[in-house]
Amino acid sequence: MRRRRAPERIVLPDPKYKSELVSKFINGLILEGNKSKAEIIFYTAMDLIEQKLKQDPLVVFKKAMDNVAPILEVRSRRVGGATYQIPVEVREHRRRSLAIRWLVSYSRDRSERTMSERLANEIMAAFKNEGSAVKKKEDTHKMAEANKAFAHFRW
Repeated sequence: MRRRRAPERIVLPDPKYKSELVSKFINGLILEGNKSKAEIIFYTAMDLIEQKLKQDPLVVFKKAMDNVAPILEVRSRRVGGATYQIPVEVREHRRRSLAIRWLVSYSRDRSERTMSERLANEIMAAFKNEGSAVKKKEDTHKMAEANKAFAHFRW
């Protein structure tokens, strides 16, 4: 039997933008416990976005997160010896987590000089519905669409 679900921890809003989403994103950026470094990277990236797009960077960031967050995904389910990929809707908390994870990981894969530049460019690409993170979301949706025939196995 499974244990009870862990309670969701309360994350305090970040000091600069007073946003919980930004705090969660910074926590997703952390490597080896270096939160201050992650904050510097994020805030520098936001400054770069403001310089390049001449728009409020928080609005750009939120739109980019919305563009990356998936609505559908596939889950594996064994039915009578065969494993089916069943399309399911993604819960709100997981949507946000996946969007953060994809933005951070595809930023790290980019070829710009500093992590701030990589992150800024990936966020701007996601804002314009381009970039690797948005492609990942589209691939996830395509996979779910292709396996729509197995939707009746949903549990």
